[in-house]
Amino acid sequence: MSDRGGYGQFCPVAMAAEIICCRWTVLVLREMLCGTTRFNDLRRGLPRISPTLLSQRLKELEAAGVLETVPLSGGVNEYRLTEMGRELEPVIMALGSWGHRWIESSISLRNLDPTLLMWDMRRNLNAAALPARRTVIQFLYPEPSPANQTWWIVADKGQVDLCKTDPGHEVDLVIDADLRSMTAVWMGLARLRDEIAAGRIKLDGDRALARTVETWLGLSGFAPLERRVA
Repeated sequence: MSDRGGYGQFCPVAMAAEIICCRWTVLVLREMLCGTTRFNDLRRGLPRISPTLLSQRLKELEAAGVLETVPLSGGVNEYRLTEMGRELEPVIMALGSWGHRWIESSISLRNLDPTLLMWDMRRNLNAAALPARRTVIQFLYPEPSPANQTWWIVADKGQVDLCKTDPGHEVDLVIDADLRSMTAVWMGLARLRDEIAAGRIKLDGDRALARTVETWLGLSGFAPLERRVA
């Protein structure tokens, strides 16, 4: 890519690596394969990348033919994977499966990030398992900075929104959780019922929602995979 020299090899692995192995590029592809198409939404899934670097990576992927920019009304652009980009899905999924199976949990849980966790939980929430009405779930994490301690997920008519400010609706269920415990549950490294029993995750509010939490709480797509390390 533009910020590093090529490998100088004709091997297809080397040529593919020149496109996708720059820092953040694989994660940009991960977000797009999960359905993200807008710049601001990409930043929400990649909260630690700068806007300048994200723009650079998108331009590089477009120049390589992996994605295309689609102008919309109001001066907004969407970024959509081309056929070339979509063919990377099994590659990215295989990389994630390998990481889940072989990277020790102590390493996986070293970089806790409530913004990324909540964005992923919103994306994977099973709205069909929630009541057929507006449902508001508040998440409380005591460890992060005050700006990242409180979150709301609002599900209404199949639409799921994530809020960092109070949406102004009555809360149906409060989930008060240790950030490490909730991250471990989302990744499939711990069972929700065990974390609740240990007091590291507490549920308060609608009893039916609390009782069925394992049916609607969205977990990582890699969570069901068997791990080869502790």
